Amino acid sequence: MARRALTLPILKRLSGAGRLLPPSQPSRTVTYMPRPGDGTPRAVTLIPGDGVGPLVTAAVEQVMSAMHAPVYFEAYEVHGDMKRVPEEVIESIRKNKVCLKGGLRTPVGGGVSSLNVQLRKELDLYASLVNCFNLPGLPTRHEGVDIVVIRENTEGEYSGLEHEVVPGVVESLKFCSERIAKYAFEYAYLNNRKKVTAVHKANIMKLADGLFLESCREVATKYPSIKYNEIIVDNCCMQLVSKPEQFDVMVTPNLYGNLVANTAAGIAGGTGVMPGGNVGADTAVFEQGASAGNVGNEKIMEQKKANPVALLLSSAMMLRHLQFPSFADRLETAVKRVISEGKVRTKDLGGDSTTQEVVDAVIANLD
Repeated sequence: MARRALTLPILKRLSGAGRLLPPSQPSRTVTYMPRPGDGTPRAVTLIPGDGVGPLVTAAVEQVMSAMHAPVYFEAYEVHGDMKRVPEEVIESIRKNKVCLKGGLRTPVGGGVSSLNVQLRKELDLYASLVNCFNLPGLPTRHEGVDIVVIRENTEGEYSGLEHEVVPGVVESLKFCSERIAKYAFEYAYLNNRKKVTAVHKANIMKLADGLFLESCREVATKYPSIKYNEIIVDNCCMQLVSKPEQFDVMVTPNLYGNLVANTAAGIAGGTGVMPGGNVGADTAVFEQGASAGNVGNEKIMEQKKANPVALLLSSAMMLRHLQFPSFADRLETAVKRVISEGKVRTKDLGGDSTTQEVVDAVIANLD
């Protein structure tokens, strides 16, 4: 029987050392090990929305097509003045489990409720995540900002649970859920974050916000490697604008979270560049992280100068959620390179670039 020769690595001698070491090997990066079929293109429900929404969602579609990302979109017309989100849209999101959306106008006052809130409640998207961080090339007052704001999304004031008890007396219902605390600590643990800060007003709202703090404290005991602290919301806002680099992951009830996320976004460079998403046990909806209800003014739409950076970065979050990390990395790298090298400047970035010019620059920088 023929004997198979075993090829051993060639050893090289270090001069003067008297030791034999294997030759250097090229480093390999293993992102994740896919299961068979993981590369099959995934359907994503697309809601272009109102105002600049169709401009920025179209920008994402162009970039996804250029990079041959394994996703395709099922688009639906939804507008903020509708009485409710059409059932076929809800069913599409439940089927696909992932949605990308532009902003929807939120009516002020009585008559029509917010479709953004309806979507979150209908799909139980209980956690909102906004990542606010410095982008090289985008000048800001503060450096070293990298804050993740995790906000309870379905309960509290923004849930719309309010009623008129007697004429002239309106009661708003507020709840606090342990699951948002669990999500915040799980996020911090899985993303190598070091600290979770609970934002509250328990000095005044002793029962409601007190229950929120009790939940956070209990969950914190299960994550001993993560530092936990608490801060009252008004002091939090002051600390954000004076020393934002002290914050890492922030977990908040519903209303406070909206205020904190928008403040952090403004500090880190503006709402037009901050990504975000809403997630539940089964589904996720990705959108502009802060001021998602801001659909732009008529002049921006006419001039086609909407800034697509926030939604492009949100779509990178979506790709990572779908377990396509290399595509997410390519997209993020291209967007950050375009900003750092000053190749485009939209109006909120101190320039006059059109949406299409941003798209073209990002596509040109895809590795």
